[in-house]
Amino acid sequence: MDKTRPIIIVKKKGSHSAHHGGAWKVAYADFVTAMMSLFIVLWLLGSSKKVQEAVGGYFKDPTGTAAKIGSNMQGAGENFTLTKDNMPKLKNRLEQKIRQMSDFEKFKSHVEITVTSEGLRIELMESASGTFFDSGRPQLNTDGRELLVMIAQELAKLPNKISIEGHTDSKPYAASGNYSNWELSSDRANAARRLMQVNGVGSTQVTQVRGFADQRLRNIHDSLDPSNRRISLIVHYLENNDNGEDAKPPAGGEEKKPEGAAAAKPSAGNQEKTPETRSPGAPAENPASKE
Repeated sequence: MDKTRPIIIVKKKGSHSAHHGGAWKVAYADFVTAMMSLFIVLWLLGSSKKVQEAVGGYFKDPTGTAAKIGSNMQGAGENFTLTKDNMPKLKNRLEQKIRQMSDFEKFKSHVEITVTSEGLRIELMESASGTFFDSGRPQLNTDGRELLVMIAQELAKLPNKISIEGHTDSKPYAASGNYSNWELSSDRANAARRLMQVNGVGSTQVTQVRGFADQRLRNIHDSLDPSNRRISLIVHYLENNDNGEDAKPPAGGEEKKPEGAAAAKPSAGNQEKTPETRSPGAPAENPASKE
């Protein structure tokens, strides 16, 4: 054995990487984020109401609401207040939007837009086979949803109040059932309201939802005319009274004589006289019975 050979001692040091990894960075980032959120909340609590509404409006609609401090108007694009002087402006804009829809030819004779004494009235009228609602059903079909979504997005840009009415013809349901034209007209009006509010119309913008059954026929000479089955949207004028406050929309909801031309008024030759046949899923009807 060679005693001159040097003795080498190897010392191994334990690794501390497991104790000093990157986990602390995540914890520190969470802490900084929490502190920033706290300071923002404290700043908002001490800010004016105008600033609070502006910040809240930005998070609700970053594309347009933040620039409209303190307003309920949503969406981007041109916004204006409907008065008796500029109501035709909305009428023309809606007519142009409807003409641009892919299925315009299919329902052009079932949409009518008129300027009345209470505001802008938009009528969505049914055909014998069902245009916007399947026969006897309260749910909107595909065409009805597409059209109503487009209208809702346009009306959401306005501060004006909206009323929604549901109407039916005089064909009754069975007297033994617990569902009638009253329920059908109300359910269809509410279905329209729900869809419009999902697509931009404010929660406080719709002030009235009414079901009239067959009490306000469009064609009084034929109570079974399919055009009697319709949804009416009324965009009320927004005017200022002497105190500078917004005037409330007229109550009652009676249909007024139109002052403006219709956008797509059905001609007499296009009105079908075929009575409505309720779908198999709807309550059974008894033609001999009356409401």
